[in-house]
Amino acid sequence: MALLAACRVGLEALGHQVRTAETGQGGLAEAAVHAPDVIVLDLGLPDLDGLDVCTRIRTWTDRPIIILSADSSEDRKVEALDNGADDYMTKPFGMRELDARLRVALRHHASGADADHLTEFTVGPLTLDLVHYEATYHGRPLDLTPKEFDVLAYLARHVGKVCTRRMILENVWGPAYANEQHYLKVYAYRIRKKLHDEAGEFLQNDPSVGYRLTVPAPSAG
Repeated sequence: MALLAACRVGLEALGHQVRTAETGQGGLAEAAVHAPDVIVLDLGLPDLDGLDVCTRIRTWTDRPIIILSADSSEDRKVEALDNGADDYMTKPFGMRELDARLRVALRHHASGADADHLTEFTVGPLTLDLVHYEATYHGRPLDLTPKEFDVLAYLARHVGKVCTRRMILENVWGPAYANEQHYLKVYAYRIRKKLHDEAGEFLQNDPSVGYRLTVPAPSAG
């Protein structure tokens, strides 16, 4: 429980209000009763599989969940994201990094709170009109196929978050296409070419995990 104590002390020192639980069952109870703004979940729990806890929490809340784990394998990371996690940190880590991840998760959650009700998304230079299926990039019309539009619209709903390939395929093409990863590779290539983003600075690829749209940081000065 040394990590739990260290996280509590460190995060409180950085200005966060923290509630803790030593077990999966305790964490589920705390999350249900107190509805925290963001949940930090260690997969190494004494009583339950951490991914099961993540899945159960996700059934009643869309609050951000940041996973902590000693397992740095890509399969474990993909599994956690597919089960509803918003971010994944590998131990050991610094408290300032955890604080930064918390702030990013909270910011993305706030910006996406009404995403399901929006008819237009603007992510950096990209604007998507969901009603008319029209897109502009840097103010100029962007010629997209319906599926290319749908891929960008899904990523825009989750801007800044890595969406696994399975998540994108299931939501854009349907559950039957969950394992058809070559579809996504082809479409990502086509979209980047149309965006003149061959380097993947806007439509980013997290190797072996998935894709995300990232808003460019404002230039200094």
